[in-house]
Amino acid sequence: MDNLLKAILENDISKVKEILVNEPMSVTREHLFEAAGHSEPDIVRYIVEYSMISLNEKDDHNRNVLHYCAKSGSGEVFEYLVRKCGMDPLSSDENGITPWECAIENNNEEVAGFINDRYGSIDKYYKNPVRRGFYPDPSIVRVDRDYYMVNSSFVFFPCIPVSHSRDLIHWNIIGYAITDPDIAGLGGLRGGRGYWAPDISYYEGKFYITATLRYNDVPPVYRRQIVVSSDKPEGPYSEPVYIEEDGIDPSIFNDDDGQRYMLLNRGARILKLNKDATKVIGEPSLLYYGDMKRAPEGPHLYKKDGYYYLLLAEGGTGMGHRITVMRSETLMGDYIPCPYNPIMIQRDEKASIQRCGHGDMVSTPEGDYYMVYLCGRRYADKYSLLGRETAIDPIEWTADGWPIVNGLKGPSVLQRKPVIKDIKTESREREKINDVTRLSAVGLPVEYMTVRGFDKGEIKCTAVRIDKYNESDTDGDNKESRKDIRVDFEIRGSRYPLSSIKSRNMVLRRQTSYDFRTEVSINLDMDIADGQECGITGYYDENTFCLFGIRKTEGELYLFSLEHIGEQDIIYKDSRSLRERCAPDTSGIKLMMKTKGLQRILQYSFITDEINDDFTEHTFNTLENVYYLCDEGIKKGKRFTGAMVGLYAYEGKNSEKPFLCRMRDYFYEDEECC
Repeated sequence: MDNLLKAILENDISKVKEILVNEPMSVTREHLFEAAGHSEPDIVRYIVEYSMISLNEKDDHNRNVLHYCAKSGSGEVFEYLVRKCGMDPLSSDENGITPWECAIENNNEEVAGFINDRYGSIDKYYKNPVRRGFYPDPSIVRVDRDYYMVNSSFVFFPCIPVSHSRDLIHWNIIGYAITDPDIAGLGGLRGGRGYWAPDISYYEGKFYITATLRYNDVPPVYRRQIVVSSDKPEGPYSEPVYIEEDGIDPSIFNDDDGQRYMLLNRGARILKLNKDATKVIGEPSLLYYGDMKRAPEGPHLYKKDGYYYLLLAEGGTGMGHRITVMRSETLMGDYIPCPYNPIMIQRDEKASIQRCGHGDMVSTPEGDYYMVYLCGRRYADKYSLLGRETAIDPIEWTADGWPIVNGLKGPSVLQRKPVIKDIKTESREREKINDVTRLSAVGLPVEYMTVRGFDKGEIKCTAVRIDKYNESDTDGDNKESRKDIRVDFEIRGSRYPLSSIKSRNMVLRRQTSYDFRTEVSINLDMDIADGQECGITGYYDENTFCLFGIRKTEGELYLFSLEHIGEQDIIYKDSRSLRERCAPDTSGIKLMMKTKGLQRILQYSFITDEINDDFTEHTFNTLENVYYLCDEGIKKGKRFTGAMVGLYAYEGKNSEKPFLCRMRDYFYEDEECC
């Protein structure tokens, strides 16, 4: 232990001064952090004001001096660092944990008390992202006091989820823009193609959704724009009308005179539309190319206080993604870039929330403005395991009339909730249950999807079971009192494996947390032929997935796991059949996948009867690193989505016997709040 650290830990201010007078450069971040966490206020003040240390110092997990003070330091030191040094209690480490939350977690009542007095109760704040997991490219519209949002769905079906909220924070899927697989046009499309960057708008009593349908890279047509409409936000929506103009990221703008327009990249090109937005009635024209001049896309147009405001996403969808704004007094320009651009960008490469861009603005009935935008959180400082997610932050208008997001500080992790009047917000936990129990137009729970659609009758949701809340849990906020939500499915096995773009009949949902567990029960007396299989999948696209299931080989059922990474298959087979492993009265098997970050633990237990189930969990295999389920996992195809998890059944292309697999009690639960 060096002399300075010893003096700090012994609270010897005289010794600290003596050392720093002679060696003012000797202070390291470890000294600063130890002082903030354990020393008297005078020592911290002296180090801050008389040494050469910088308060921008962070540790290897992106924690700053406030995190250390919040854990075990005094309220007086914390107050000094906030009031006199301008440190932010809402800053976050690489895992999205703020000093405020750190104080609460470590029962530091002095620090928590100061923050509460200064900022109010933490219950009045929300955490970004508000839509976790694969929810990229958000677009939002308000009708009266209801908010509606759409997100990209790529090759997943049903297409383009429509979500609803009354408070901008808690969202439920209420429907989809396209629910007919014959109309969706997804067959034959490779992963990462499909429906890109939708936009939702409202005009004369109807909701309009437009999006790019991205085809494979086969000339001459790579992209088409679709428009659907409905008088109900949840649908059903009309059949898609196609706008034959190349580009991506369409949005619809309705001007004050009733004229309607579509905007497309590159930059912002504008096309005049007819009244029902089904035809182009003029030549496209470029409004403005962009401020950064690199990958300008995602154009949205707004009119406020005599100006047309043009919003763009720039810089590409990886690190360095950003949002810029320009304005003009006339629709066709000239547009002038905002002097504060970019109005949203993440400048801290170690922060938990990265790649922020592709935004859309909305106003509240109270006159406040907010922006929804996509973001990505990196696991292990490298992998966007959960895909691109949706965050929201407040907008302030400067004295000279420019919108800036979150005070130009970049994305927030912890942010004050919007002021919403005259509604009672349901709890997030109860809304999750409502999501799972409601079926979409395709007959699946609304959070569940398939890949490229499925034929009628080949996937059925046969039952949903939910245990009731405890009587003491009157508002649904007590997580411990929430019981299991379990779904039964009947799946016709696909004739093609998951590595084929012809594969069908997977039932998937978004992975919304780094740590989760999922399980399903399968009867062992099912009618299954050699070569057929079923089980749990962790899925990204046809190029990268993992399987844990049962397969019939030479008349016997065996457990197996598989990792498909590009052209490579890593297979782990059981040496003993299930008949050799289980008791004579075994009727089924429960397959479980437990995840901790990039690790997946594959377990199973046997089902005997309803009274004497064997709940012993046996570990079959552990997949140590499923990096391939991330955008950055491999370089093959277009990787813009996120990790999915669910069920699959494989019949085999040449099988003479159909395979109808009944899977009971499918269950998914996040095991941590990421």
